[in-house]
Amino acid sequence: MIDFMLAPATLPRGLRVYAVGDVHGCALRLAKLHRLIREDLTRRPVAAARLIHLGDLIDRGQDSAGVLDLVIGLLPPPGLEMTTLRGNHEQMALDALAGGDVDLWLDNGAAATLLSWGIPRHTPPSLWAKHVPPAHLAFLSGLPFRASVGGYFFVHAGVRPGVSLAVQSPEDMLWIREPFLSATESFGQVVVHGHTPVHSPEVHKNRINIDTGAVFGGPLTAAVLEEDRIGFLCA
Repeated sequence: MIDFMLAPATLPRGLRVYAVGDVHGCALRLAKLHRLIREDLTRRPVAAARLIHLGDLIDRGQDSAGVLDLVIGLLPPPGLEMTTLRGNHEQMALDALAGGDVDLWLDNGAAATLLSWGIPRHTPPSLWAKHVPPAHLAFLSGLPFRASVGGYFFVHAGVRPGVSLAVQSPEDMLWIREPFLSATESFGQVVVHGHTPVHSPEVHKNRINIDTGAVFGGPLTAAVLEEDRIGFLCA
């Protein structure tokens, strides 16, 4: 059973959103969380549902390739639409694989991802892209930065206060912490995000953080949003 509380925004009646926080290569936990979502949909059918991954599927954890296989090959139950957003780790990977900043990616957990793709440790960076499954590279390249549903704006890291949600920069949506995290004003919609690990989900009047540090020993969390309520599933 999910313990629900009053949410800071609303969705139309008959619509439910499951938003999944930072996965970081934790394939087994993601598979379990997907199973919990399917079980919840079976117990509590709804007219329309949407599954949104908030980015950072890869890096640091042991099985980034397995996470990508899981998400790319996922066959959601009928009526469940899936969206996967781009995180800063996906962007770092794309940049490095295209000949950009290799050191930045390596400093942020790339080694585990490269190993999960079967790329030997001493392979020159210029050859990495040749070893990446084409389906993985195409998937990463096509990830959007944002999604908007009802009273909620879904993004990986957050938004720049004082800037319209319609014109937020990709860099802020992927990387921002402050001044976003300490902002108290309304952003126009409640921002659902990850990127900054917390011990348990944080629900504020203007934002919801669901990065509960799965790769650091915390749970992998999904926010369950429906009408004026919010609850959580954890794996």
